[in-house]
Amino acid sequence: MHPILNIAVKAARRAGSIINRASLEIEKVEVRSKQPNDFVTEVDRAAENAIIEIIQEAYPEHSILAEEAGETGAESEFQWIIDPLDGTTNFIHGFPQYAISIAIAERGVVQHGVIYDPNRNELFTASRGRGAFLNDRRIRVSKRARLNESLIGTGFPFKNMDHIDSYLAIFKDIAGKTAGLRRPGAAALDLAWLACGRTDGFFEIGLMPWDMAAGALLATEAGGLASDFAGEGDYLRTGNLVAGTPKVFTQLLQIIQSHTSEALRA
Repeated sequence: MHPILNIAVKAARRAGSIINRASLEIEKVEVRSKQPNDFVTEVDRAAENAIIEIIQEAYPEHSILAEEAGETGAESEFQWIIDPLDGTTNFIHGFPQYAISIAIAERGVVQHGVIYDPNRNELFTASRGRGAFLNDRRIRVSKRARLNESLIGTGFPFKNMDHIDSYLAIFKDIAGKTAGLRRPGAAALDLAWLACGRTDGFFEIGLMPWDMAAGALLATEAGGLASDFAGEGDYLRTGNLVAGTPKVFTQLLQIIQSHTSEALRA
């Protein structure tokens, strides 16, 4: 394992231990609403602080982009992209579908990624060109090629309702052409599950970089494809992501493009 990935794993596990302890007394966790349907807890902040502390101890010259703290550190060719608790709403309801997501980009290109599910003790890791792993076992996307046999993950665009009509049109079209649609509520885990074959595709509108940076790398290193809605690789900027097994990806992208405007693809 690459040394920088080892630090990311150490940080993810430290955050996971904080989250697991808090989950035992969830009713005592302080919750604040950032905006409608978007919450932050003291656990998010504690987990994020623990991650940042470990990173800064190992790589003080690197910059950091974290969900709660924003951008910190000096300008650097290396940037850590952190979501300390993807699926906060699930967490505060005791719904066991959330994870820690950590990615490391070099000159704007994500090179390493870690997603850690503290509920199941499942550690997903990937380095560009070196494959994707679940608890040190090599993983691959499924071999499904037909959309009507596929299980597709998604997430509702609750942070930006401007695109809800486009999303609902896509949802309706895909729902009628697949084996099923699932919305568990944590994009990082959705992408990790795609990488290990539990689902066959994924799409979402309005994600943030920390929601998908590690997960998109996992999916592609596991043999899948990922793009924005224009079919390009600019999803970290646009916030719109489609991913899947090679053949399912192509079918999903065609459906999405038939229901989206040029503005949503740009």
